[in-house]
Amino acid sequence: MKHSFTKLFVKSSVNLIATMMVLISALLTTLSVSAKDITQAELQQLMQTEKEVVLLDVRTVEEFVEGHIPSALNIPHKELEARLAELSDAKEIQIVIYCRSGRRAEVAKQVLVKNGFTHLDHLTGDFNGWTSSKLPTATGK
Repeated sequence: MKHSFTKLFVKSSVNLIATMMVLISALLTTLSVSAKDITQAELQQLMQTEKEVVLLDVRTVEEFVEGHIPSALNIPHKELEARLAELSDAKEIQIVIYCRSGRRAEVAKQVLVKNGFTHLDHLTGDFNGWTSSKLPTATGK
């Protein structure tokens, strides 16, 4: 009986340590590529440079058609995983993610991190902040 308990305890401890190592590794990976916030002014400056950047709008198609930041690419957050091929050339360039208020951008960031994207930024204030600052928008696809 004592031997069985010891064996079970050791096996449980090994499983717990392995699980903790996986979780710590995942956390460190996420932290090392976490999206930093980029302000509206910083985005405007970035858009005026020759530096290649992808502006990723993860709102619905309907929201995008009603209004979006000029030159943005629309891939709704619920479709992102299935449409990653559209971003295959962007794995090594800066991607600025935005939605309406931030929640969907965070979901999209996690999908991108999980799939090896490392140069990610999040637009402070998202589209709500952009429009309330009366910055330029475009309509249609």
